[in-house]
Amino acid sequence: MNAETPIESLAAFVRPEQWAALRAAYATPPRTYHNFEHVGEVMRHCETVAAGPDWSQPMEVRLAVLYHDAIYEAGRKDNETRSAELAASEISRWMPDAGVDVARVVELIELTARHGQFSPDDFPRDARGDDARHFLDCDMAILGAPPAIFDTYDRGIAAEYRGHVPGWLFKLNRRRFLKALLAKPRIYLSEFFHERLDAQARHNLRRAVSEKR
Repeated sequence: MNAETPIESLAAFVRPEQWAALRAAYATPPRTYHNFEHVGEVMRHCETVAAGPDWSQPMEVRLAVLYHDAIYEAGRKDNETRSAELAASEISRWMPDAGVDVARVVELIELTARHGQFSPDDFPRDARGDDARHFLDCDMAILGAPPAIFDTYDRGIAAEYRGHVPGWLFKLNRRRFLKALLAKPRIYLSEFFHERLDAQARHNLRRAVSEKR
């Protein structure tokens, strides 16, 4: 039996030097949520999609998962852009002959800068649109996690911003973001995640918004 986790099994997919650089990137600066464990969790959901609806560009999706938070500094507005640029550079450097659609990897990573702003119809009803919806939902699946796991995520986000943004401002903006998600008719963009996680996500969000008053 293969005991590897989804992200460990992906280590064989990239060069050892590339993998080491990724691990180092996710450890800098030290993070309580946007770390390599988070990448592993997103990859777990990615593999769930692979076994169900499936991906039209699985290599590009997995690379986007690997790099989507590679550069993360709490409070900055360009983390996604910088992560996408790093992905493009590293893929070109280490995987020049792998046939990767680098532009698609970049596009998927940059979409994560607009979490909570999309509706399902913002993407075409085709295979590429399905990939975008499922990819973004994988990254937001934590909202529909069991309460204890959601609470750990929520505390982790707060810890990352501590010392970068005044506490009162973080609390205000965080509550505003969560309330906006809760007010949306669809938290998840795909039917696959909507059916599985919407009810739990709304329960978690209502509780978190109430606690942040």
